[in-house]
Amino acid sequence: MRAFIQRVTHARVTVEGRVTGAIERGLLVLLGATQTDRDTEADWLAYKIAGLRVFADGDGRMNLDLAAVGGRVLVVPQFTLYGDARRGRRPDFISAARPEQAEPLFERFCATLAAAGVGVERGVFRAHMSVELVNDGPVSLMIESPPRADASAPSGEVAGEAGA
Repeated sequence: MRAFIQRVTHARVTVEGRVTGAIERGLLVLLGATQTDRDTEADWLAYKIAGLRVFADGDGRMNLDLAAVGGRVLVVPQFTLYGDARRGRRPDFISAARPEQAEPLFERFCATLAAAGVGVERGVFRAHMSVELVNDGPVSLMIESPPRADASAPSGEVAGEAGA
């Protein structure tokens, strides 16, 4: 799985004029799945993001996680993260998981984040969405789950623990 993460002061998703998810301080996560992804990758990535220390401490250093700052996450499904535009001018999406595989992984990722104590809002799977955000910093990261043999949940990285 692949996540493009942006630290935000606020973000929201609108579908057909209706807000489906909105957060104040936290992370906007654009989430994509590939054909080989399973629950293990969704869990690993959710725990990694829950413990990601990208918020400033009292000294201005990125040392705090979502729990420490009372942040929330807005998760937006985005199959285009697996688009390949190396050849030609139109990207192909051959590596992206089919919707029937990707949607349960999206739901699993959101549920695992919530189980880790993170407030979760979400976009709508298979919908045309408008995403509005104010990037804070800006801070933007791309995180990809490791190969399956290494995809156990990162230990000690949830709820403010010192780690990676």
